[in-house]
Amino acid sequence: MKRRDFIYMAGAGAGMLASPIPIIGRSINSQELLNPGLAVAQKKELANVALNIARGMGATYADARIGRYLNQYVFTRENKVQNTVNTESFGIGIRVICNGTWGFSSTNDVSPDGIKKATELAIAIAKANSKIQTEEVVLAPTKGHGDVSWKTPIVKNAMEVPVSEKVDMLLEANNKAMQNGADYISNILFSVNEQKYFASTEGSYIDQDVHRIWPAMTITAVDKSTGKFKSRQGLGAPMGLGYEYLMPDNSEIVQGAAGVTLYRNRYDLISDAVAGAQQAKEMLSAPSIEPGKYDLVLEPNHLGLTIHESVGHPLELDRVLGYEANYAGTSFATLDKWETGNFNYGNELVNLVADKTQVGSLGAVGYDDEGVKCKKWDLVRNGILVNYQAIRDQVHMIDQNESHGCCYSQSWNDVQFQRMPNVSLEPGTEPYSIDDMIKDVEKGIYIVGRGSYSIDQQRYNFQFGGTLMYEIENGEIKSMINDAAYQSNTQEFWNSCAKICDEKDYRMFGSFFDGKGQPSQVSAVSHGCSTTRFNGINVINTGRNI
Repeated sequence: MKRRDFIYMAGAGAGMLASPIPIIGRSINSQELLNPGLAVAQKKELANVALNIARGMGATYADARIGRYLNQYVFTRENKVQNTVNTESFGIGIRVICNGTWGFSSTNDVSPDGIKKATELAIAIAKANSKIQTEEVVLAPTKGHGDVSWKTPIVKNAMEVPVSEKVDMLLEANNKAMQNGADYISNILFSVNEQKYFASTEGSYIDQDVHRIWPAMTITAVDKSTGKFKSRQGLGAPMGLGYEYLMPDNSEIVQGAAGVTLYRNRYDLISDAVAGAQQAKEMLSAPSIEPGKYDLVLEPNHLGLTIHESVGHPLELDRVLGYEANYAGTSFATLDKWETGNFNYGNELVNLVADKTQVGSLGAVGYDDEGVKCKKWDLVRNGILVNYQAIRDQVHMIDQNESHGCCYSQSWNDVQFQRMPNVSLEPGTEPYSIDDMIKDVEKGIYIVGRGSYSIDQQRYNFQFGGTLMYEIENGEIKSMINDAAYQSNTQEFWNSCAKICDEKDYRMFGSFFDGKGQPSQVSAVSHGCSTTRFNGINVINTGRNI
């Protein structure tokens, strides 16, 4: 990979990325992405090597994850292909409990001898850790599932689509954008396939085939008389879907306010490139916002990021307990608040749920990376904090005896730990459209798409910008504006929730490379919601009309 491409990738969609994009594995050609890999019977036989050795060496629990991770990145800029990258990573990770303590090791030598050495090392690490650990690991019970499988319900495997076809689509979008006022455009298509096999001493043998896709576009228009420029990100969210996501379907289009076209489970890259070029050009002459209090109408591809930062991260139990602090901080939502049973996270309209089974989401799998069947559960119900996100060795700390099924590792080479599931705001229960919401606003701002953001180390005080912003006056869109960002704190913000559109407007935002941990790992997660209004929020002028 060229250095400039890596730098672009590391900065792409900065509002939703918490770490550089990982390029993991050996470089291969695109045809090798279609190789079948090991048969399930072979994976089971190899996994049993690790489990039997671990038991024989005194482990009270062991699991083995055989993973084949495939990635394809196609990069274009204006009328040129910048690069294509295809990678494969294959190996096994072995986790054990011995003397009441965790040990982990991994190897890309997926042979009986290689697995034996890695298992012995995991046992040795556990025994060494046990000398300094004061409390034994407590695992919530989970039943063995036997031989089961799960697959992302895709229509078309993106890896089977020729690179030439993908390049043609990206370049066509670039050309259309340039014809409609863009001066620069970068268009990237990410495709991911995780082939994961999990086995444990509790009797689970789980084979999963996970697919994700993300078209990431940035369009820039320049005022050549002043040198000022404006950029507009693509409005397509990353999704847990196949290549069918890029096959336009008018039934999946949602008409937003101000003539903005929005997308649900299908994305029209070409049409969005045309609209993006025109909107980036319009942004150059749009007036700057007057600071003050406004009612905010936030569409899902924007509000999803606010949910991610102000709800998803602070309700991870390891942050709550202070175990996770080095990467993006801890949490204001401490156990003492939850234990009261009446901690006011938001008002009665606010219902926030975690769901690892949501079809089309980035975080959807059948079973997590420690063999727990995934599910949906409440985090905030009628505005009250009711639960956290926790895995098998954490839930006893909140007096629960069932894992939430949100354990994940970015690869076979990394130990699994608690990661954010899909966290979403439930839609309103009464018929209510975006147009209805705009009509109910006297002085407000309609914000579409993610922008720059900042939030403190306890996930409490924050500031968010957006991609497209329109001023609302007396129930009508007045004009496009620039330089707006809203400031609030998590409780104040969610208590200002005034109205939520119904399920017809429900869509998902996604974070394709969300970072956590040290050493850091990335995961993919979606956040669903409908367009939502928040009343009386402080808006500042960022002064960055450049």
